[in-house]
Amino acid sequence: MPLDTSTTYRLTRLRLDGRRWNELRLIDAQISTNPASSGSSYLATGNTVVVCNVHGPAEGKRSETTGGSGGAVVSVVVNIAGFAGIDRRKKSMMASGGGGSDSTISIHVSVLSSDGSIFAACVNACTLALVDAGIPMPGLLCACTVGMSGRASTPAAELAQSSSRVGGINESLDPLLDMSHPEEMELPHMTVANTNPVGGGSEADAEEAQMLSIVRMESGVHISYLETMFAVGIDGCKQMRQILNGVLKRAGKKVLEVEAGHSAGMDIEP
Repeated sequence: MPLDTSTTYRLTRLRLDGRRWNELRLIDAQISTNPASSGSSYLATGNTVVVCNVHGPAEGKRSETTGGSGGAVVSVVVNIAGFAGIDRRKKSMMASGGGGSDSTISIHVSVLSSDGSIFAACVNACTLALVDAGIPMPGLLCACTVGMSGRASTPAAELAQSSSRVGGINESLDPLLDMSHPEEMELPHMTVANTNPVGGGSEADAEEAQMLSIVRMESGVHISYLETMFAVGIDGCKQMRQILNGVLKRAGKKVLEVEAGHSAGMDIEP
């Protein structure tokens, strides 16, 4: 009989891949991976691998989509490779936004490998690629998946009252951060995303940091678990933001080092 998280986690408080409830998988990320595009990124979250390319902003013709109002059009195309481990499909979305004058920004996302948290990985890869393209954003939009360690159909209060009935085993459910594909197949989960506020650290900024920009429910859970899942999801977004910030800072440092080297070479020429 294969192991499953709902059975083993309540005994060991460890997930099938050895992580604790609040730990992210190993993340590898890069930007400027495709010189032919305006911005590009590579993101691997565990065994989920996503590549994103951004083209634009480019001047476009006035159309019914923009209504000639001087807004920007964002085109998003997601390709999931046939060898990625799930059904291959292609999606496209058109959305209007400010920040351009009849311009078009094209975002192409390719999922090369799938092991859960695909939507969150795509959001994070797009954020990196947009920053690499130099497109202004109010903050870094970061996403993370969060689930529960059981079916989560029973109210939390009732489950806590009955948690001591089975030989001392803790039957209460814990939130799980950054779900893998086997966990997503078995357990209820959602994807949440938020952005860091741009300000001076005021109380309003602190409240904004706790607000969610995206909530995507993948399965049903009892309402008593939602507050816990939101809180853990926001914490996961903060962890992800720290990682992405590190990637961007390292890339910026390399650019400065290259420019400094070129300047030094020009100074010593006769």
